[in-house]
Amino acid sequence: MHIFKNKSKLILSYVVITFGILTYTFAWSAFMLPAKIVGGGVSGISSVLNIACGIPLPIGVLNFIINGILLAIGFKVLGSKFGANTIYGIVMSSACFILWQQGLHVERLFLEDGVMAFDPFMCAIIGGALCGGGIGLTFSMGGNSGGTDIIALIISKFYNVSPGKVIMYLDIFIIGSSFFVSHQITNVVYGYIVMVTMTYVLDMVLDGNKQSYQIMIFSAKNKEIGEAITSEIGRGVTLLDGEGGYTHQPTKVLVVMAHKTDKQNVMQIIHRIDQNAFISVSKTQGVYGRNFEKLKF
Repeated sequence: MHIFKNKSKLILSYVVITFGILTYTFAWSAFMLPAKIVGGGVSGISSVLNIACGIPLPIGVLNFIINGILLAIGFKVLGSKFGANTIYGIVMSSACFILWQQGLHVERLFLEDGVMAFDPFMCAIIGGALCGGGIGLTFSMGGNSGGTDIIALIISKFYNVSPGKVIMYLDIFIIGSSFFVSHQITNVVYGYIVMVTMTYVLDMVLDGNKQSYQIMIFSAKNKEIGEAITSEIGRGVTLLDGEGGYTHQPTKVLVVMAHKTDKQNVMQIIHRIDQNAFISVSKTQGVYGRNFEKLKF
């Protein structure tokens, strides 16, 4: 039974990874490439070589070649740090590019009389959003598409810089380099719009549903508020001892850790019991433990 559950979980993860890569490559093929917009990553390098430099190889083939070279260098420098998910992501993303472009020709979906139905700005927004959503789904299941992630790991091995910063700087450089081959600053601006939109949606997909809040309540009716939160929402509460800085009177501070979906209900309970309560609400970077995320190493 345990083996069956593990296999089902593995199959589900690869289904989600595949769907994420399909979405990511569709965004490039249907919106960004037809609008001549260059994004970041190896896909951005491939599009620069294909669109601006006129290399006749399809984006999928260029993507596979560049990723293959980076993967070989990564194995040489870092050893066997790359699992099956990385290799699968590289092969699948290249295959999906070929499917969308050479197989289904999705670039024709939004053409009207041979002209793109959306202006470049809308292509950047839609393409960036779909890219972020697709990559977010892929990351959420432990997958990736290789590319600049490998370069970031290599650089961070020898220099004291985080992989995230390396990827950001690489994307800025890749998008900026498109100006020297296209000589159109608008395309560079649209590329940066794609990068910002993609990053925002990616964070929303990965962290949006996991967002938690720390709510601190200062009220003479904290006991009643705590009991109502526990019984109606099912969230645990903590009472801390405090002291008024001006009055020096002892007081109780109620602390609640709540999911994004519970926040509004907590606020309604506080307002119902004590409309004069003083409340502090802050987003937390992560909450781990019972009824929240598991701590992983």
